[in-house]
Amino acid sequence: MFNPTPTHVTRKVLTVDDSKVVRMMVKRALQTLDCLIVEASNGREGLQQAELEKPDLILLDVTMPEMTGLEMLTQLRMNEKTKSIPVIMLTAESGQTNIAHADRLGISGYFSKPFKEEHLRAKVQQVVPIHERRS
Repeated sequence: MFNPTPTHVTRKVLTVDDSKVVRMMVKRALQTLDCLIVEASNGREGLQQAELEKPDLILLDVTMPEMTGLEMLTQLRMNEKTKSIPVIMLTAESGQTNIAHADRLGISGYFSKPFKEEHLRAKVQQVVPIHERRS
């Protein structure tokens, strides 16, 4: 029986941030990786996208209107369909309380904005193996 195994799989990354500029920066940082970027501009939209798209990774802002990143993370962890998705927090806030709370909810990393593209790319590849795009 023939059982083909793909040499690589295109990954899906959901970026949730109320700033279009930050979402564009994330897209630019990950442009060399073989991944599809899905965007959401707030936590409610992010939850919907997470269930619909089933991303391999979520990059999540802490401070957003409608639903904060911590509220979204809490909801993700309570949902059977999304509880195991790795999450990296991105925020302009550096409050230790938020970091500790996010840690307790099981985040895979935390970056302060502004972030260096190469550092974010390296962390993403550490959390979810993503191949470089083929030329």
